Amino acid sequence: MRLDWLIIGGGIHGVHIAARLLGEARVSADALRIIDPADRLLMRWRSCTRITGMTHLRSPVVHHLDLNPRSLKRFASDYRSTSTRTFAPPYDLPALGLFDAHCDQVVETFGLAERHIQERVVGMHIGCEGVSVRLSGGDELTAGNIVLAIGASEQPRRPAWAPTESERVQHVFEEGFDAWPCEARERVAVVGGGISAGQVALRLKKEGHDVHLVSRHALRQHQFDSDPGWLGPKFMSSFGREPDLDRRRAMIVEARHQGSVPPDIERGLRTALAREEIRWHEGEVEGLASKERALKLRLTTGESLEVQRVLLATGFRSERPGGAMLDELIASASLPCADYGYPIVDASLRWHPRVHVCGPLAELELGPASRNIAGARRAGDRLVSVARAQRTTGRWQACVSTRGIDRGGAGAHLNDATCLPKKVAAHIQTIQRSSSTSSHRNTLPVPL
Repeated sequence: MRLDWLIIGGGIHGVHIAARLLGEARVSADALRIIDPADRLLMRWRSCTRITGMTHLRSPVVHHLDLNPRSLKRFASDYRSTSTRTFAPPYDLPALGLFDAHCDQVVETFGLAERHIQERVVGMHIGCEGVSVRLSGGDELTAGNIVLAIGASEQPRRPAWAPTESERVQHVFEEGFDAWPCEARERVAVVGGGISAGQVALRLKKEGHDVHLVSRHALRQHQFDSDPGWLGPKFMSSFGREPDLDRRRAMIVEARHQGSVPPDIERGLRTALAREEIRWHEGEVEGLASKERALKLRLTTGESLEVQRVLLATGFRSERPGGAMLDELIASASLPCADYGYPIVDASLRWHPRVHVCGPLAELELGPASRNIAGARRAGDRLVSVARAQRTTGRWQACVSTRGIDRGGAGAHLNDATCLPKKVAAHIQTIQRSSSTSSHRNTLPVPL
């Protein structure tokens, strides 16, 4: 199958990008597909939010998957819910049920379920005809453009002390998670100090369990996961002017409120703590001993805690997502990477003229909000511009063949780019020159 656009990842970012390409850039529905191994689009999103017991999103009403920023507000006028408020103050935070129903409408409006290929990508290679994508079922697709909408959901962070094969010690975001307490009342330790840990603890409390929340730090309260100034020129102007990617990485880490909870979760936790419905243990877990019917956690403070079950809500690992699949793609065209393996892209989110990124892979260009819904919308703006430009200028043939690449690691370069238009070849060579020496490896390419 030959496609114009192939989106890898059927989560928040992949669905929004697909809707934008179809609805705004007028990409033909027959020429676009979304690859995701789940049975339906957004399945991981729904699974994770269901497990935590989320009632409202942390982001405001204008951040959703449809095209018009006012779409969710309009949709809400016909939405009825008896179980929760439609919007929570102070920023009109949408109820999860409302948001999910609106997502369903977006998927239906643009026929995205029919564009969904339920397989996993096992390999990619850039060639003269496009990007070849191998699927787990054995088929191979070729696309003129691919969008890597890969999140970190398959990379839950598991502490070193936590056993990997225990049914009673599981990460709440592990695929196939099945460790939710099933007995009438269990003594459960929730390990983590951020929003997911707080939501899980409150859900367990509501269901009548004996809950112990173990955190390395005191409660940190922030309305959003980064300052809203990162969505506009207030902070992004200086970020965009910074050529050094190590410095950009430091700015991202500093800007993110990791391990924080919004005010409503903080209020819920403090109320539960005051009523002794949840017990607070501040310290780092340094060991775990398993008994026949109990687990004993040992904290760095010297405290010991005996529970029946441990639920990890410790977030996701920081390394670049994509694993071996992206390693193969990088090798096929010597794609430039900063430290930690993250892509060096241009202002249009192009890693290569045929390869585009969003989500975590775009954060060195889009900043600390890249991973969330607002980041998906900003990526959509740029990719729509790319697709429109391609329609205006006509399709061009691009090729980076294995024959034309000197696989010399950071010093890789094009020996032969006869399949490439001069402007495209020059763009790739500029990126590769920027990564050819350690002194320039972490500087930005010149935009195409």
